[in-house]
Amino acid sequence: MNRSRILIVGALFGVLCAPTWAQQQPGADAAVVAASAPGKGSIARMTTVRATVESIDVANRQVTLKGPRGKVFPMTVDPKVRNLEQVKVGDQVVVRYFEALSLTLKKDGKELRGSTEQTDAVRTPAGERPGGAVAKETEVTADVIAVNAKTQTVTLKGPKQTVDLKIPDKGQFKLIKVGDQIHAVYTEALAVGVEPAAKK
Repeated sequence: MNRSRILIVGALFGVLCAPTWAQQQPGADAAVVAASAPGKGSIARMTTVRATVESIDVANRQVTLKGPRGKVFPMTVDPKVRNLEQVKVGDQVVVRYFEALSLTLKKDGKELRGSTEQTDAVRTPAGERPGGAVAKETEVTADVIAVNAKTQTVTLKGPKQTVDLKIPDKGQFKLIKVGDQIHAVYTEALAVGVEPAAKK
């Protein structure tokens, strides 16, 4: 998934945080982009959180970080992360979490319901500053089996489950009929980068 890699820039540190951590941190910076056209819609969000390395125990692979609001929390670094010995107290850990969703209406769709998933991971070579990223893309084709004008929701039957989807845009909602299909692509990527401590 090269397009996901392109979205993640800078020195990357390996995956030692969960996406929910990135989203829930006070002081996180988030940028949201949304677009729509008849029968199509997409939204993407990039969340960035910075923390400072308070202490590090390379032998036991333990790092203590201080978040943007001063909260201190310990973390265990996965053995797959290379070059941990290069991380120093005072360094900045930068967590970047990207997620995007696009929906496309297929009138009188004839595709089989289904889903596919791709996962990709990268890390920096030995000897360089610690780095890494993980990205996942999921594609789903679902049938529109019900349309509720009162609640402005459509019921979608996918390969594994049936869900109700609220369509807030009235113009978009009017385009959807029973027998149509919705093609959804969900992408998420997580990267953690280390930036050297500022020189005093």
